[in-house]
Amino acid sequence: MDATLAPPMLKTMNALAFVRPGEVALAKRPIPVAGAGEAVVRMTLTTICGTDVHILKGEYPVKSGLVIGHELVGIVHELGEGVTGYNVGDRVLIGAITPCGQCHSCLSGHWAQCGNTPMGGWKFGNTIDGAQAEFVRVPAAQANMAKIPSELRDEEVILLADIASTGFSAAESADMQLGDTVVVLAQGPIGLCATIGARLKGASFIITTESNPVRQAMSKRMGADVVLNPDQVDVPAEVHRLTNGQGVDVAIEALGTQGTFETALRTLRPGGTLSSLGVYSGKLTIPIDAFAAGIGDYRIVTTLCPGGKERMHRLMQLVLHKRIDLTPLLTHSFSLGEIQQAYELFAHQRDGVLKVSIRP
Repeated sequence: MDATLAPPMLKTMNALAFVRPGEVALAKRPIPVAGAGEAVVRMTLTTICGTDVHILKGEYPVKSGLVIGHELVGIVHELGEGVTGYNVGDRVLIGAITPCGQCHSCLSGHWAQCGNTPMGGWKFGNTIDGAQAEFVRVPAAQANMAKIPSELRDEEVILLADIASTGFSAAESADMQLGDTVVVLAQGPIGLCATIGARLKGASFIITTESNPVRQAMSKRMGADVVLNPDQVDVPAEVHRLTNGQGVDVAIEALGTQGTFETALRTLRPGGTLSSLGVYSGKLTIPIDAFAAGIGDYRIVTTLCPGGKERMHRLMQLVLHKRIDLTPLLTHSFSLGEIQQAYELFAHQRDGVLKVSIRP
């Protein structure tokens, strides 16, 4: 082909950038270039996360101009020096958390706290440009890109990048045992994945709370035995009634409010575990009575989404072998050009939305 007739090399891409609280905008950005140890991935599917809505509202500060988004599926476009075992054209899943694998936190097994700073492993859409774009640069690519089995579609794995890994981690961090009783407070996307995680870990009885009828139905579909409407019942009292006055072994808080945190604490049996997934804004307090004045042998644990290549590989095996199916949670689909409409729908929970997929 005559070089003069060849199409020009793309130099810019479309991306959604945070402007200021309450405002995001599509913008033209240079396509990133892979440095040593990095990769550039052409995005084929991403989503909007509840954390992105916190950013949009100004409840979690990021710098103006940052490309947001942190759930990533795509095709390897460029490999930097030192990245081995991958080829341009490979389909990959990348976790929302991208540990370096070399720092004290990573080597101690605290991947999400990479760099020895709270939430240091969360880089996309937080400290570096994220996934709501046509291309994304992946740090520490060797540790963070997991090849997608050819049998699996993008839609089957995209939610593993964040909400599934996060939701499942609630049961893992709580050290849930076979036969445990569990309550999951709120059945948004994270809470629904926590319900699935409790089922995977062998909970004998799963109670959930949710007032939205669409989410109530999905909660049952994902493994809940009983769904309580917190607008209609006293949740702690009903949980104790359903557990013969004992309370649950594990309470999972999946909304991030003072009210749901307190409710979770009040549902526990003595010696139970509160596993917190919520992202809290403002002040969070622990009521002395619910905490048994500190001598009830309660345990409170928190978890940031586990990431890294091996985590993504393990989660994809659950999909591949039909242990989980997350596709019912993807209720709406938009192009990148329509992403601001997608934010409006998702942020206001309209039209029965659970998760929106974005196709760059």
